[in-house]
Amino acid sequence: MNSVAQTSKALLPGDPAPNFIQRNISNPRYVLDAAAGRYIVLCFFGSAADPHARAALDTAHGQAGFFDDETACFFGVSTDPEDESSGRVANRMPGYRHFWDFDLLASRLYGVAAPDAEPGVGVAELSRKWVVIDPTMRVIAVIPFREDQGDLAEVVSVLGDLPPPARFAGVELMAPILFLPRVFEPALCRHLIGLYEAQGGRESGFMREVDGRTIGIKDADFKQRKDYVIEDRELIGTLQGRFQRRIIPEIAKVHQFHATRMERYIVSCYAAEDGGHFSAHRDNTTKGTAHRRFAVSVNLNDDFDGGEVCFPEYGPRSFKAPAGGAVVFSCALLHKVSKVTRGRRFAFLPFLYDDAAARIREENAGFVGETGIRYRAAPTAN
Repeated sequence: MNSVAQTSKALLPGDPAPNFIQRNISNPRYVLDAAAGRYIVLCFFGSAADPHARAALDTAHGQAGFFDDETACFFGVSTDPEDESSGRVANRMPGYRHFWDFDLLASRLYGVAAPDAEPGVGVAELSRKWVVIDPTMRVIAVIPFREDQGDLAEVVSVLGDLPPPARFAGVELMAPILFLPRVFEPALCRHLIGLYEAQGGRESGFMREVDGRTIGIKDADFKQRKDYVIEDRELIGTLQGRFQRRIIPEIAKVHQFHATRMERYIVSCYAAEDGGHFSAHRDNTTKGTAHRRFAVSVNLNDDFDGGEVCFPEYGPRSFKAPAGGAVVFSCALLHKVSKVTRGRRFAFLPFLYDDAAARIREENAGFVGETGIRYRAAPTAN
């Protein structure tokens, strides 16, 4: 295949489900793929005032045992502002949420509305449908609304035939990660932990896109961690050297990607007394983080419980590297860190990228924070 046509095509089973950010009843910027790791059912019903739409919603509500936020979650997609103003559509937790797609952003992506459709189109002009999506955000089934409402029984049948999410592919999957022991030697691990214990750490936030800017946010319900920033240039050089010898060659072998740069040098602590954890997220979803290619999590100790990293799109299995060992993964993968229940987990947590990504970082530096930051894609690692 010399080229791939860019023409719009109908969504088919096996296709990646288009991701979108749209206003939700409880969240002004809900990212669809943040719900990955379980089955997702999108119901593009148009307007809840329509009898078929009401029947569709009633059918979905009749599957409460399936839509429990563990096995699956349901998203209704409304294009009618009166659904919001009248209150006739509501979330039901767990498992049931609704998007306000009044600008047709999601409806156009999924072929429900024509590419040139204007907001305010009626139900008759929409190609309403159900879309069933697997835990890795790939389409399982596309079921159009039918005049005889036969789609309702078909959806129930499809859902009834699905295996548990961990075996959606027919087998249990291994997350596409590298698991590497012996990256840092014990003395280096002890030295890094000692720096944290001597200096202490500061509460660590996370990055979020707000009005087109990458802003640091702190929310203890989403993330609880403290970080110590390493500033010793000699120590930074030592850490870079370990990565050049033991991490970068493995990434090149498996992914054919040659990392030339590291971002941030921190010792992080997830502590049981703080309820240390990090909810499911991706590391490259804002302008200020779009350059990140690989995340590396080097455990500096292993005398703790909890604090394991898992990749919900690929099942519930979690990973705990031995002291000095690393988990390496694409920044695009959804991942989370479970709550530490005993002791404290210390880790070294940099990001890797290359020269091409450095230029992206430079271009986007003006969008970081309230006023932007200074970053230049110099030829040496920062």
